[in-house]
Amino acid sequence: MSEPTPPEGTDASTQPATPKTESHDPAVPAAYAAFMREGWGDRELDLPVQPVAEPAARRRARLAEAFPGERLVLPAGTFKVRANDTDYRFRPDTAHTYFSGNQTSDAVLVVQGGESVLYARPRSSRETDEFFRDRQYGELWAGRRPSLKEISDSLGLEVRHLDELPDALQGSGKTRVLRGVSATVDGLVGADEARDAELARVASELRLVKDEWEIEQLQEACDITTLGFEDSVREWDDVLRYGERWIEGTFFRRARAMGNDIGYDSIVGGGKHATTLHWIDNTGPITPGDLVLLDMGVENRSLYTADVTRTLPVDGRFTDLQRELYDLVLAAQEAGIAAVRPGQPFRSAHNAAMEVLAHGLEGMGLLPVSAQEALDPESRVYARWTLHGTSHMLGLDVHDCGQAAPEAYAEGTLAEGMVLTVEPGLYFQEDDLLVPQELRGIGIRIEDDILVTADGSRNLSAALPRTSADVEEWMGSLRR
Repeated sequence: MSEPTPPEGTDASTQPATPKTESHDPAVPAAYAAFMREGWGDRELDLPVQPVAEPAARRRARLAEAFPGERLVLPAGTFKVRANDTDYRFRPDTAHTYFSGNQTSDAVLVVQGGESVLYARPRSSRETDEFFRDRQYGELWAGRRPSLKEISDSLGLEVRHLDELPDALQGSGKTRVLRGVSATVDGLVGADEARDAELARVASELRLVKDEWEIEQLQEACDITTLGFEDSVREWDDVLRYGERWIEGTFFRRARAMGNDIGYDSIVGGGKHATTLHWIDNTGPITPGDLVLLDMGVENRSLYTADVTRTLPVDGRFTDLQRELYDLVLAAQEAGIAAVRPGQPFRSAHNAAMEVLAHGLEGMGLLPVSAQEALDPESRVYARWTLHGTSHMLGLDVHDCGQAAPEAYAEGTLAEGMVLTVEPGLYFQEDDLLVPQELRGIGIRIEDDILVTADGSRNLSAALPRTSADVEEWMGSLRR
């Protein structure tokens, strides 16, 4: 029988004598354990400072200024169970990484005044069985974790052992914790719901405007995403043979090869699946004559993600009806992008796009009232076929800055350095009896990642074609 393991979802910070094992692991006799602790070389790597270190230091200074004299605690989180004894690949909490640059599990950033300390779990010691028995942290099971010195060298930040954290969090003074990330940390500091929520809000709002380094990361994520879309079209014969799964797998290969991962589960919606906004099963066929909606984004190695959607004709050419609908959505997107500029309300892109779509639906004879009546906030009947908002912030999270106050985000104004999506769509459900038969089962969305500049905007994902003619030419050139 295996030795007891920490409760699911908790950080194993002070349990070196209890390796995480499983019931099917072989027994470890004392002779074997003693022999395994002998004869190992050791070395520490001299690591250069990562590019994120300097911007992260500036971010910590801004965070400290928002809460003078207070202790701020931002955990990275720990592994999450996928099934039984297997975990998902670790991805740190966004706020933790934003302010520290750290991507190792179980670490905790503590910011207080002008000082910041990262409490981290280093590589496993040869003085216990952890390094050869622990499935989660043992070097022979999970790979070499960096030492405290290596983390410090690479991040330009003071780093101490995670075991010192409980003592560091004792004492008087206000302490705010980013809650819900680490059960262990949540248990070390008594909660103050209002104070902790304010920390989460400020940590979100400080990410609204991207610095120059972040914009470079987002551009890289968009560029790799473009390659992933190109890969998918080049393999169209296999797409037709294997369906939605093939595109999902092809794009994931590019994301892992050049980035860290996908930024979110890829949406590959062939035919009627395109009318399900978050279709991530990706189990259907890709059928000639249909459209396929691809909503996919690469998360780069600094954890910034793209979020791009294209709707493609499976045959490589749009039918007349498909082209008419596609061009309507494109016109709405172009109106939305044109509305993005400093000083404009965040909702400007949405309002501009919906104006175009509502009048388009009126022209198709689908609205029960005029377009202007439908656009009234007390009506919005046009939204039966548009369903979602047109924009959200983008950055380390695909839906970035989600805990910002409404007046700073959804009800706020755009500023230079913000990055947001513009992604209008039309969706006609297969069982919608209020639309003609030929429209049922068609879904179209076009999405790009837009940087607010001093005098307007820049499309970070412009390398992917958008017009119906350009999409057809692009598909034809890649499939030859």
